[in-house]
Amino acid sequence: MSGLVALWRAAAELARDGPPAALATVARRRGSLPMATNAKMVVTATGRRWGTIGGGCLEADVMAQALAALESGEPAVVRHTLNADIAGDLGLSCGGTVELFVEPLPQAAEMSALLDGVADAIERRCAAAVFTAMDWSAGPRKLMLADETTHRVGRWPPEWRPSSYPSACAAHVDEESGLFVEPVGRSPRVIIFGAGHVGQEIARAAAGTDFYVSVIDDREEFANEERFPWADEIVVSDLRAFLDQLVIDEDDYVISCTRGHAMDAVIVERTAGSRARYVGMLGSKRKRVVIWKALERAGVPRQALERVKVPIGEAIGADTPAEIGISVMAELIRIRRSGAVVKRNA
Repeated sequence: MSGLVALWRAAAELARDGPPAALATVARRRGSLPMATNAKMVVTATGRRWGTIGGGCLEADVMAQALAALESGEPAVVRHTLNADIAGDLGLSCGGTVELFVEPLPQAAEMSALLDGVADAIERRCAAAVFTAMDWSAGPRKLMLADETTHRVGRWPPEWRPSSYPSACAAHVDEESGLFVEPVGRSPRVIIFGAGHVGQEIARAAAGTDFYVSVIDDREEFANEERFPWADEIVVSDLRAFLDQLVIDEDDYVISCTRGHAMDAVIVERTAGSRARYVGMLGSKRKRVVIWKALERAGVPRQALERVKVPIGEAIGADTPAEIGISVMAELIRIRRSGAVVKRNA
């Protein structure tokens, strides 16, 4: 289970069973700030919390404001400015302004179902959107949409449908409609061919950074929940048969780290020309030369092969499976966050 799914599940459980809790979500940020654009935190009246909006004194202040919203029963937008002096006092080389949407978490079955619905959408790799009314004078109002799934809290006009918000846009307050809009984008997928030691470490690191993790191997003794408790999907199958039915999208990252050159060659042959954001193969430059010659003779276009990354991972001198896993995920995170294009092999 990814950290993002765990946060929504925790919120759903709190809305169902308590204790009282509140949510804080980044609504707008300017400048260099120690938080992600989609940062979110759940905090209970007893002091437990899930997620983070940056840490330090800022997080302590936001926790207090979230609990104040819980006491008042009303959502609010709060602003924090981290200027150079404050940043220096905290030992941070950053500064800027952040606005956060803080809201109570009412204990109600429909609220728990809505929050679980968001977690379900993330697990299904389905884009969703959550709309929260700023005015709770007539009670909490919240709406979640994902595909054909709809969850409502409070009274919404039956004919009312929110505008279409791109899943890639950031959470924000829509002043015109009086809504806090929170798009929940589809998680990118890491497709790992090979459930050996390196595949295991790549899966571990990928799950910790909110990628959807799919592991494929033809050996059940390797590809199983005991070895891959972090995976979203484990497939035990002949790899060629799996490739026959695999649909690769633009937010997929394909990694081949099987136990043999022949199978790696098949995977590269079948995925090099796909729409995947990234295709990489575990191995040395020498291995690449040998396999590439065979694939070119088999008719695989050189242009397709040039976009396949070999060796995989950032050049940090990684040697052990754990180090390789970290280096690979560093590379995928860089591509995911920066929109970078995989460079041709040297």
